Amino acid sequence: MKVYFAPNSRAVRTVWLLEEIGRTYELERFTLGQREMRGPEYSRINPNGRVPTLIDGDVTISESTAIAQYLGAKYAPHLIRGPDHPDFALYLQWLHYAEGMIMPPINNYVVETILLPPERRNPEMAARALKVLNRTLDAAEVHMAGREYIAGDFTVADTITGHAIIMSRRLGADFGALANLSAYADRLEARPAFRSAESA
Repeated sequence: MKVYFAPNSRAVRTVWLLEEIGRTYELERFTLGQREMRGPEYSRINPNGRVPTLIDGDVTISESTAIAQYLGAKYAPHLIRGPDHPDFALYLQWLHYAEGMIMPPINNYVVETILLPPERRNPEMAARALKVLNRTLDAAEVHMAGREYIAGDFTVADTITGHAIIMSRRLGADFGALANLSAYADRLEARPAFRSAESA
């Protein structure tokens, strides 16, 4: 099994889940923005030039949430919730919350504060993205009241939306009134599998 990976990217989610599952894997490392990510060799594997991409035998799959669903269904059924589980709908809701709600403003914020050269950055757009991000986190804060993990016990959803919450905090979202999410992020960051993924 091979993972195309870059630090501080969604690829951390894939490695984190593999560490939780205990599967062995090989890393093909990039740094974000590395020219080879857009080169012909990697473009044959992932035409979008993004990470993660997972190769498992004759299967090639990209998009971090799709990879997580694949790995959970194939190798870790104890970390997913199927249609007969009472938390099935809850699990699906929060599995997809990261990409549907949290990541769009994160992406905008990162572009305006990190990726663009200083002379092209728009502080108003950055502030707007942070405001939208904080609203998405408010909904997650309400959901996490009285919960340790996002859908009962630890699941694949925690490696996706939990990772987005961790990254929100690191990027400077206002966690001052988000006690539930602060405790949740602390809990996730303390997991040995997460620490291994971060140091990959």
